[in-house]
Amino acid sequence: MPQILFTSTKTINYDEESNEVYINGRKVEDLDGKSANDYAYGMMRDYYKKELSCHIENFVILSGAGTSVGIGKENKGKTMKMLWESVRDSIGEDKLKEFCDKVKFDYKHFNTDLEALLSKANIAKEFIDDMNIQQMINSIETIIRKDCTLELPEFSPHELFLKKATARKLKYPRLKVFTLNYDTLFEQAASKNGYIVIDGFSFSYPRKFNGQNFDYDFVVRSNSRISNEENYVSRVFHLYKPHGSLDWERENDYIKKSEKTEKPVMIYPKDSKYEASYEQPFFEMMSRFQQELRKPNTYLITIGFSYYDKHITSMILEAININPSIRLMVVSPDVSVEGKYTQLKEYSKDNNNVTLINEKFDDFSRNYPYSEIYQMHGKINIGDGHDE
Repeated sequence: MPQILFTSTKTINYDEESNEVYINGRKVEDLDGKSANDYAYGMMRDYYKKELSCHIENFVILSGAGTSVGIGKENKGKTMKMLWESVRDSIGEDKLKEFCDKVKFDYKHFNTDLEALLSKANIAKEFIDDMNIQQMINSIETIIRKDCTLELPEFSPHELFLKKATARKLKYPRLKVFTLNYDTLFEQAASKNGYIVIDGFSFSYPRKFNGQNFDYDFVVRSNSRISNEENYVSRVFHLYKPHGSLDWERENDYIKKSEKTEKPVMIYPKDSKYEASYEQPFFEMMSRFQQELRKPNTYLITIGFSYYDKHITSMILEAININPSIRLMVVSPDVSVEGKYTQLKEYSKDNNNVTLINEKFDDFSRNYPYSEIYQMHGKINIGDGHDE
């Protein structure tokens, strides 16, 4: 029976065939005329709405592939399995098999593991004198870049989520979004809705990266006079991209923003990505992430993150064990799958600072609550075609 909510105080399971819902192991006798699915998800959403309505001092988001999958206008975000299929279809299965044999990659056994293939290929090119290996690596990376080039659709969950998550008291630190995706969906959502994004790049042209830029903020100076109290500008958030971005370009000894670069600065899926994460600007991003997890009163929400990235996962596990005031919420549509997030599920049984919910990014954005300071102003347009 699928379990869609994991916490130390509440669990929710449901079965569609028998139309039964169990809360904390006890069968719910009256479903109010609803299906088991609707009742269970309604209860789960009520739980996390209440949980997230509280004041969050240090708010951190970690966005994985699940925040891009299926999103886009013509081209839509893909899972790693879908990227493999795209590579296979673009290159041709016979040609891909030939390449796998050349680099000693077991095509049949690991037939959707693009990261494992690229790892094998990058090792093989150092020992096999064959220019075709590097050419094939380049071709695969080109396909990845093309498939990750996404255009923000109308009424995207990114827009809605930013509007809700940034609607908080200005006395608190800025919302910090760490995305592992190469695409620019969060940047497009911010631009479309008039946000200022502090992303480590200068605001002068060319936009060069300098980690010190994360330490700056935006305030209003009334009549050009310095006020006794900072008047922080609203609609500002931090954006960090630990795996790089489609619009980053290396020029001489610096990284700059460039919308039309053919050689974006990105950490492609392969084993050596852990080594690359110690280079700038990736090291700056990872260091900032670890710093945020160690701050008091931190709430980390991971959305669509698989926890397969050992480097980042170890940081999160360390934080929930050593930071007494951190809270973690795992949001992913495969939380209910047995064998997934096993360590965190076990941890959530006896610790009240970890919650796992079975939810897609789109549904999570729609059900994410506005903060109390915005609710008291009544209905406001949230950009999804409806008032709330």
